[in-house]
Amino acid sequence: MTTILVTGGTGTLGRLVTERLRADGHEVRVLSRHAQPYAVDLREGGAALDAAVAGVDTIVHCASSQTGGDEKAAAHLIAAAQQAGVRHFLYISIVGVDQVPFPYYRIKLAVEKQIEESGLGWTVLRATQFHDLVVRVLRAMAKSPVMLLPAGMSDQPIEVAEVADRLAELAAAPPAGRVTDMGGPEVRSFDSLARAYLKASGRKRAVLNVRLFGKAYRAFRAGGHLAPGHAVGKGTFEEYLARRHG
Repeated sequence: MTTILVTGGTGTLGRLVTERLRADGHEVRVLSRHAQPYAVDLREGGAALDAAVAGVDTIVHCASSQTGGDEKAAAHLIAAAQQAGVRHFLYISIVGVDQVPFPYYRIKLAVEKQIEESGLGWTVLRATQFHDLVVRVLRAMAKSPVMLLPAGMSDQPIEVAEVADRLAELAAAPPAGRVTDMGGPEVRSFDSLARAYLKASGRKRAVLNVRLFGKAYRAFRAGGHLAPGHAVGKGTFEEYLARRHG
């Protein structure tokens, strides 16, 4: 079996990817800022990163931060991979990063380009939003007595475990370039997702849909972040809520 490095290996997705790969018999190194023996801040790079990557066949790059630094982190990781002769660099991205001019999406797209131009064998998988991310957003919105929602928006949440399964499968295969997107089983209005969350969590809130403005909002309304033609996910939002609040 191969030696695989999972960045962000203690996170929501990376932890599950690590479990899948180890169950399949691979040697897995977990890289994160605090997980020994491969505690590395990718934004800083250095000798510790080189040591973590040395002898690795495949990198599964799950680490990401919405506070910035992803492009610098990717540059350090790519350089270390090139030096170590890594065979396969696998990256998890987001559906719509090339369609929606949202700042975080632009960064994810820039990282995709870095990987594509690296000279390494690479695979990029784009997925729609995870159920738990949708819930975090809705929970924050529900702090107010009136839940203000972006009018006309939909989402297609997917079970994170299903994405982890797909990444583990891709990590064990040869580099495949840009593979088919993964979308959740249903495209749902944000309003319906909010009402499902309120019902499951036992919260009572007034719901008000508010029309927003800007290029990113228009792109979201147009469904640039959706993959209705690739609704391969099985687990529904209600099933996730039942596990979480049951």
